[in-house]
Amino acid sequence: MKQLFDFFPILLFFIIYKFFLDLPDELILSINNIFPFMNMQPGESKHAIYLATLTAILATIMQVMLTVALTKRVEKMHIITLVLLLVFGGATLYFKDPLFIKWKPTAINWLFAAVFFGSQFIGKKPLVQRMMGHALEIDDPQVWKKLNLAWIGFFIFSGVANLIVAFNFSEDIWVDFKLFGLMGFTLIFVIGQSFYLARYLPQEGTESSNKENN
Repeated sequence: MKQLFDFFPILLFFIIYKFFLDLPDELILSINNIFPFMNMQPGESKHAIYLATLTAILATIMQVMLTVALTKRVEKMHIITLVLLLVFGGATLYFKDPLFIKWKPTAINWLFAAVFFGSQFIGKKPLVQRMMGHALEIDDPQVWKKLNLAWIGFFIFSGVANLIVAFNFSEDIWVDFKLFGLMGFTLIFVIGQSFYLARYLPQEGTESSNKENN
């Protein structure tokens, strides 16, 4: 459920972009009245990216506010996403240039890569162990170090893949990739991570045998 909540702004971005031409002209004009800087023309497909960007920004702001209201705390992931979205999305809306919002997925992935990399030298545990160590009984520090490096590689790969699609394919294909491609990469990686960690988890049968022998 939480994963769906986290992906909600991305999903809205996709929906608004894909169905922009189906929106009533009156709605587009009303949005222009509320946000004069949008200056959209009904029926202009090139304006779809701008409304999708505005929608993602507003949805992320609501996401942060709702999280605070329900949990009384702020999710760092949501704040980082919001800041980058305001910077890159705001630049796209101000300059009327989709280039900036296309860089946003790469920026956030590479930022996470830098954070995970830096965690190896700050503190006693890499970031992935701090996030997952409380739920998994794995004492070997090399296992966590390798997993942390794998996440760094994944974030770098995702950032590069986004740029390749953004600047070598149509905007429409990039929007599809932003939702399905990056989400698909994440799902595949998480499944692979599960198989990797399963090799190092204590086996219940082995633990029971050891207790009986003792």
